[in-house]
Amino acid sequence: MAIASTPAGEAPAGGQSFGTPGYRAYVLLSLTFVYMLNFIDRSLLGVVAQPIIREFGLNDTQYGFLNGPPFAIFYALMGIPIAMLADRFNRVFILVACIAIWSLMTALCGFATSFVFLLIARIGVAIGEAGGTPPSNSIIADYFKPKSRANALGIFAMGVTIGTALANGFGGPIGGLSDEAVVSFFASIGLPDIHEQLGWGDNFGWRFAFIALGLPGVIVAIVILFTIKEPPRGFSDPPGTSRVEKASIGETLKELGSKPTFWTMSVGAALVAFVGYGHFGFQAPMMQRLHGIGPGEFALTYGVPLALVSAVGTFLGGYLSQLLTPRSVTVVAWLPAIGLALSVPLYIFGFYMEPGTPQLIVWGIGAVLHYSYLGSQYTIGQGVVSMRARATAIAILLLIVALIGNGIGPQFLGIMSDTFMKMQITSLDPSGVLTHAECIKAVTARPADLAALTISEENLALCRTAYGEGVRQAMSLQTLFFIPAAGLFFIASLTLKKDMVAKPV
Repeated sequence: MAIASTPAGEAPAGGQSFGTPGYRAYVLLSLTFVYMLNFIDRSLLGVVAQPIIREFGLNDTQYGFLNGPPFAIFYALMGIPIAMLADRFNRVFILVACIAIWSLMTALCGFATSFVFLLIARIGVAIGEAGGTPPSNSIIADYFKPKSRANALGIFAMGVTIGTALANGFGGPIGGLSDEAVVSFFASIGLPDIHEQLGWGDNFGWRFAFIALGLPGVIVAIVILFTIKEPPRGFSDPPGTSRVEKASIGETLKELGSKPTFWTMSVGAALVAFVGYGHFGFQAPMMQRLHGIGPGEFALTYGVPLALVSAVGTFLGGYLSQLLTPRSVTVVAWLPAIGLALSVPLYIFGFYMEPGTPQLIVWGIGAVLHYSYLGSQYTIGQGVVSMRARATAIAILLLIVALIGNGIGPQFLGIMSDTFMKMQITSLDPSGVLTHAECIKAVTARPADLAALTISEENLALCRTAYGEGVRQAMSLQTLFFIPAAGLFFIASLTLKKDMVAKPV
């Protein structure tokens, strides 16, 4: 492997953090905010899920498809080539372009007039978001020396949970706005008839949520462009680190081939995401179907608190890992294993409790334990490879997480929800008169359209019961996948010390 001379603008590895403490803090908080924005736009579909399901008359398998495979496949396909560009070219420029793309495509989701239109817009969001995390991780690695990276990446990883909280905090109430309020806003900017011109029909608060939360990202992209400096590559690595040519995908895979820690951790993280994406996509519909809690109310009463305590879990995971590393260098792997295992009974118990503070506390403790893993996946993912391959390694990690977690998680939960719903219908209606398709049509119909359906009040109540129980049972089943995930993180801890390149000095 050829050793390259240090390019212009790059500094020899010095084992010190780059920039002043204040500027490093600004960069870290800015990149965390971008990650938050990423998850606001990504998560918004789950926040306004039930209105979209009703708008297009979807069953849970169809909604799971919208929320899963297409987004994940394009996210995965674009992630590695964008990350390879980030290993070679200006990472800040790449990040800025991607922010602008996903923000504009998020806004476009609000203009969807069909399932296919919305699906295409979601694919556009995925393409943009594929270029958000790998460059950010690489930039953080060059701003913070190895000893400080676990904590820095733990803070960065909080963007997932804080972004989810903001998606709930803003998306839920905005999505719950009346048609009159939305029309009044557009009239105030000279577009009073836009809803009629675009054929939005009624109940379009969810559309306004996509538009209102998507467009500000363009402004954020401009701010990032002019305020964040591209750091010299490898600046913060320990003295003596070689300056090498950037790794190709083949070279990165070859390097990772001798690092079993990376693969066991990656599959473990993917299983966690498999559960997490499924939960997030269906938790609001579950509570609405079981307890009549609307999207706006759920977002503020459950969505925001759960996301915030999840952020606490993410921070605590990174903080405790850094605190305990002098005693155990493998804590970054075994600590998440403990948290994931403990979260299983708490989540399942919480799903079956009645709404109220006790339910939220139990559910919230489960979320804290669950999200303690998040910073670990980035610390391990880039810590077991050389500086030249960090962004590409993270992209490979995210590809695995995206395909298994985001790609299969919501789809699996949707299929199981429909399956359990069918079982519930059979149990509640042994005569076999009711069908799953008839129930879906009834439970997704607007109140004004129910009169046209030939279904009795008794059968409608049966359908609604099956609709709620189906998704709750599916949520509980999927939670059990945390158990093998915990096992994989523990196995990763057994080989981590040998595989780690970036030592905590």
